[in-house]
Amino acid sequence: MGSLCNTSSPVPALKFRGGLDRCGNPNSSVGSNSKNGSVQLPMGSFSGNSQPKIVTGEAGYVLEDVPHLIDYIPDLPTLPNPLQDNPAYSVVKQYFVNVDDTVAQKIVVHKGSPRGTHFRRAGPRQKVYFESDEVRACIVTCGGLCPGLNTVIREIVCGLHHMYGVKKVLGIDGGYRGFYARNTIALTPKTVNDIHKRGGTVLGTSRGGHDTGKIVDSIQDRGINQVYIIGGDGTQRGASVIYEEIRRRGLKVAVAGIPKTIDNDIPVIDKSFGFDTAVEEAQRAINAAHVESDSIENGIGLVKLMGRYSGYIAMYATLASRDVDCCLIPESPFYLEGAGGLFEYIEKRLKENGHMVIVIAEGAGQELLSEVLRSSHQQDASGNKLLQDVGLWISQSIKDHFSRQKKMAINLKYIDPTYMIRAIPSNASDNVYCTLLAQSAVHGAMAGYTGFTVGPVNGRHCYIPFYRINEGQNNVVITDRMWARLLSSTNQPSFITAKDVIEDSREEEEPPKTPKTQMSDDNSTDDKLMVNKEMNGHAVTG
Repeated sequence: MGSLCNTSSPVPALKFRGGLDRCGNPNSSVGSNSKNGSVQLPMGSFSGNSQPKIVTGEAGYVLEDVPHLIDYIPDLPTLPNPLQDNPAYSVVKQYFVNVDDTVAQKIVVHKGSPRGTHFRRAGPRQKVYFESDEVRACIVTCGGLCPGLNTVIREIVCGLHHMYGVKKVLGIDGGYRGFYARNTIALTPKTVNDIHKRGGTVLGTSRGGHDTGKIVDSIQDRGINQVYIIGGDGTQRGASVIYEEIRRRGLKVAVAGIPKTIDNDIPVIDKSFGFDTAVEEAQRAINAAHVESDSIENGIGLVKLMGRYSGYIAMYATLASRDVDCCLIPESPFYLEGAGGLFEYIEKRLKENGHMVIVIAEGAGQELLSEVLRSSHQQDASGNKLLQDVGLWISQSIKDHFSRQKKMAINLKYIDPTYMIRAIPSNASDNVYCTLLAQSAVHGAMAGYTGFTVGPVNGRHCYIPFYRINEGQNNVVITDRMWARLLSSTNQPSFITAKDVIEDSREEEEPPKTPKTQMSDDNSTDDKLMVNKEMNGHAVTG
């Protein structure tokens, strides 16, 4: 068996503020109070908002580290990791992650460029900060449904039990409000054994209901010391607030987030779980639309897919199917009437092929709906903008246009599989991915890390601070190569605005100007996601 703590550091001259020494042991030596297995400091000992842990090194190296329990509870005792006696890990040459292991956020660099931002690599550590018998963990799922939720729940429970000997795991029923308004559900490897074969979440879910004080009171009253929160961007923002309150109270409670969104709009990470399943299931709807449109004269199959702000499902389903003639996403504006508009393209395509398939993301074209129909200022309980059904609207708009023009009779079939897609069990690829996410979160919590989200960055699982996940959204960049690949595949126009068409026509006789928008350089999110998908399982290896 290899060395459990490799002291040769690949990262020179680093200073870890409030972190661990090179073998994963705490640097500080201040006393603490213990009660019922939890360590608590006086209320108000710490400010509400903790500062980011930024570590710098040579050659422009930057580590955006995640919080650790010893940052605010000094002198916590450490214990040997039970994995060193686990038969499952006896075959691994070096099963503890080196304390200096970090993962680069950007892997495409130029000669002489700085090493850039890194994140702490996920995985088991040599020392843990929780006695297995003292751990009382809880799991909560929030927000909308997504394929893979039950798999993550199952693997957190089984990972805690089989790897670390943890017997007390609770499920919080009904999202955040379940902490103070519902009963808990006892979770054991036996009770979760088959849940990954079902869609949805066995714990139930809800939007909103985030009362930080009540949630942390419940955590404290129940003696919970590990909290696993599964949800999208709004849920992760809530998890960050929960962590800050726990830190303010000085509780020995690790808070770990597992990012979930079917839209793949979580930043930093390569992709979110459930995305592969959604793209695969979307193929069924696209195939149905293709069969319908191809079986009748001037047939149009219109499929609406999920994608409130990000059009990743629509884009990848289009690229995968090869049956789509036009893909409309929120990031790429389009217009209907006039030269270069959607109606003109539909007419052209029908004359050429006799049929066509259109895929539209739910957030696309919202600016085209009239003010009477739009509800742009209304939000759901999670703070998401309520959208009108653009699929029904554009279907009727296409029908009305061709009815007015009387040039050709069309037959349009509208398919909306959105809730069918998100309610199914995860596929094989997502099941593997969910397993790695769950186990990485368990390793991090047992090692004393807190206030983090886990996810793959360039194919390696990392611990990412909440503020990086909450700083923005992952969107399709229409000046990246991936969108150019889609345009080449569908042969659709890029749909510049009608105003630009008029301006261009006025400048026809003028010398050509340098385009304002050019193709972006390397290392785009879309390129990275495509590489990961082409590698099949390799993108989620830890």
